[in-house]
Amino acid sequence: MSVKEQVLKALEEHKGESLSGEALAESMGVSRAAIHKAIKALRQEGYQIEAVTNKGYRLPASSDMLSAQGIGACLSPNLQDLPIHVYKTVDSTNNVAKKLALEGAVHGTTVLAFHQSQGKGRLGRTFISPANTGIYMSILLKPAFNMSRSVLVTTAASVAVVRAIEKICGTQAQIKWVNDIYVNGKKICGILTEAITDFESGQIQYLILGIGINCSTKEFPEDLLEIAGALEGDFSKNQLAAEVLNQVLPLMDHLESEAFIDDYKAHSLVIGKEIKVYKGGYSGEIPGRAARAMGIDRNGGLRVLYSDGSQETLSTGEISIRL
Repeated sequence: MSVKEQVLKALEEHKGESLSGEALAESMGVSRAAIHKAIKALRQEGYQIEAVTNKGYRLPASSDMLSAQGIGACLSPNLQDLPIHVYKTVDSTNNVAKKLALEGAVHGTTVLAFHQSQGKGRLGRTFISPANTGIYMSILLKPAFNMSRSVLVTTAASVAVVRAIEKICGTQAQIKWVNDIYVNGKKICGILTEAITDFESGQIQYLILGIGINCSTKEFPEDLLEIAGALEGDFSKNQLAAEVLNQVLPLMDHLESEAFIDDYKAHSLVIGKEIKVYKGGYSGEIPGRAARAMGIDRNGGLRVLYSDGSQETLSTGEISIRL
């Protein structure tokens, strides 16, 4: 870890407190000049580090720039060695995570960015990712479970995000099948899972779990204005990103227990509601099939009752619901 990274880690762990340059230098075994240089570099990157006379340097409690050090300070003790990469801008965090996977990155490696120029949504859509207004993250998973159950990854991730939002933001969240998170009737988070498959064996080697959370996003394309929203409120993006990891990774380690399904059902936005089903994905040109959402099965599938009396359990596809 570089001196700059060590300084930021110390400031994040003691956010709101002043740390003397002398104490920082002594604890890291470097000169005061090296500390000053690190502080200058961090300020150039946008960190609002204050210098308090006779007290030292301080990162204000209100500081909310995403950083590996800020996230690491809020991780569970067993996740402290988790590799975390934070970038100013990327085309897609999922793409960066795929590249790291091919380079041998370990399970749990996480990529975050302040901004995505080509953020990915489901079915080839774009996930709008304005700079510094959201959490755009991708988690690399090496499956240790039966791949026939891999559909549960997105289901479990939805539960993890809801738990993190409710814990850190104190805000009630709901899940619109299969992977959209809603707050106050607006979509504030999307989840996309992509696979890396071994060409010769046909087996899935890695899963890339992409999570995009609108934290303070205000501007959306006109066609999204009615459904898209943001979390708002007073919370730390670093703390929320860390809590998503604290919740996601244990669930992935025990995916086949299905212990999270009851939580998924309890937070469902659609059970008991009138919906429309789009088998091939939503299209304004193809009308959806009217149905009632009856429940969620143990594999995360949505049980629906159509208007003609027939029933089906959906494992793929898309639905719409009028809120």
